[in-house]
Amino acid sequence: MSPSTVSRVLNGGTPVAPDKRAAVMAVINSLHYRPNVVAQGLARGKSHSVGVLAQEISNLFFGQILKGIEHRLRGTGYYPLFASGWHAHEAIDALEMLLAHRVDSLIVVGGWVADEYLLQVAERVPLVAISRSIAGLEDHCVQVENFQGGYEATKHLIDLGHTRIAHVTGLPHHPHAIDRREGYRKALLDAGLCVDPDLIAEGDFEEPSGQDALEHLLRGGKRFTGVFLSNDRMAYGALLALYRRGLRVPDDISIIGFDDQPSSAYTLPPLTTVRQPTFEIGAATAEAVLRLLRGERLDLPLVATSLVVRASTAPPKA
Repeated sequence: MSPSTVSRVLNGGTPVAPDKRAAVMAVINSLHYRPNVVAQGLARGKSHSVGVLAQEISNLFFGQILKGIEHRLRGTGYYPLFASGWHAHEAIDALEMLLAHRVDSLIVVGGWVADEYLLQVAERVPLVAISRSIAGLEDHCVQVENFQGGYEATKHLIDLGHTRIAHVTGLPHHPHAIDRREGYRKALLDAGLCVDPDLIAEGDFEEPSGQDALEHLLRGGKRFTGVFLSNDRMAYGALLALYRRGLRVPDDISIIGFDDQPSSAYTLPPLTTVRQPTFEIGAATAEAVLRLLRGERLDLPLVATSLVVRASTAPPKA
């Protein structure tokens, strides 16, 4: 049987006589043949891959986003190709690797690659970003209501009766940390409460920084009965700091985080937090990429957050 006949059967193009098709398929099945997708893609000028550059794959926050991307791409003919880089130079190396694999499009999740560099990349392949804003490419960035989430977290404590509320920020230059801090400030001012700079401590989104920030606030000697932390991971560190001090949550101090990590429902006590739907964000971003690949217009919604009340917040002691 000629190679051209086999090729026509595999590619599904030119019609092939039923008996010849059956003969080819019998041989294919007996050999357990699987087509080389990469080679096919190169021949057709497409890889059918979506490059995904993540700031940190091991972080559960990013992991849930990646799961959403993978889920939405399943069955579409496109597959995700993941890479990560915490520092800018690592991320650029990872990005260049993805481009070298001739990905058809790119999703950037967080990270510190300069906007100017990403704008150049966007001229080569369709690009959508999550958890960051790119100047000049704002309509390709999935945005979350971080300000509103910070406002609702702080307002929840205020509604419970707290008037002395501390805040642990994320990285000081991170746009999400800035928005959540501003939401905290606005909620206090709207309630007629003062914003005390001594009740604001800096963190970096990691557990140890939450623990250190709470220790710093407690050593400062200023009274507070509630703390809003800019993400759940820092809240875990804060819970440990309070436990080691013999302080009970929420009896002595109420704690609220941000993200609603999967493990937040299983802390002791279960953590009150602000949920951002990470899996859904990933799936929506993958859908946006598919729309770009079809040449359709993007219409990215502002992703809403929601308050998840658990046992780590309660009215302050009289």
